[in-house]
Amino acid sequence: MARIETIRSAANPLLKEVRRAIAAGAMTETGLCVAEGFHLLEEALRSDVATPVILAAESVRGTVERHISGLREPRVAAMPDRLFQSVASTETSQGVMALVRMPEWSIDQLFRGQSLVVVLDALQDPGNAGAIVRAGEAFGATGVLFMKGTASPYHPRTLRASAGSLFRVPFVSGVDAALAKAALQQRRVRVFAAMPFGASSQIAGDADFEQKCALVIGSEGRGISNELYGIAEDVAIPTTGVESLNAAVAASVLLYEARRQRQREAVRR
Repeated sequence: MARIETIRSAANPLLKEVRRAIAAGAMTETGLCVAEGFHLLEEALRSDVATPVILAAESVRGTVERHISGLREPRVAAMPDRLFQSVASTETSQGVMALVRMPEWSIDQLFRGQSLVVVLDALQDPGNAGAIVRAGEAFGATGVLFMKGTASPYHPRTLRASAGSLFRVPFVSGVDAALAKAALQQRRVRVFAAMPFGASSQIAGDADFEQKCALVIGSEGRGISNELYGIAEDVAIPTTGVESLNAAVAASVLLYEARRQRQREAVRR
């Protein structure tokens, strides 16, 4: 049965640790990731991800206890609603925050099977990064590579935008451009770089996503790093009325196209 304790002070060491993690967009000092809201709590439990600590506002304590009924591991720290709100990163908090131990993956695990790896190249917005991971899970990506300069997968906003997909999709973070380039070349995957549509661009529908491949998504301002651009083929989405799409939208369209092609090939077999 879960252990229940009550916190009354803003100076509590656990709350200080959580505040620091949220402010830094990183894990806590004990290696836990801050997952806010009932949806992420449910996704963590459904994904069998270790959830050793749960913070709960008094107003939803009973609901939290029902969610974890029968579990032995979680330590539930309940506190007044006002104190909880002082810790939460959202203005309209649901009153629950899980501290989750994220799975650890290797680069090899990203390239398993018929690889479809998403490479995030200095994509700084956590919301975009999380949404792309969500789209990756929806359309069959085998993993996500977070290069240096990209928003942290452990940032609360990244995790919220992924809607729990980061609990299940293999990912590796903090990889520099040279290592990312070597990993892609060693595994002999075809590399596509999402680029604005131009006269020399390869249209997404004409690109061959049926083979093992990687899809590089760069920042909207800087684009793709020189290291990866040198080994990649441009692929673009034709648009009407706008020059380019939001990074997460573009990644979703390209991942859908890859899924469509792979399903078509499966039917042929």
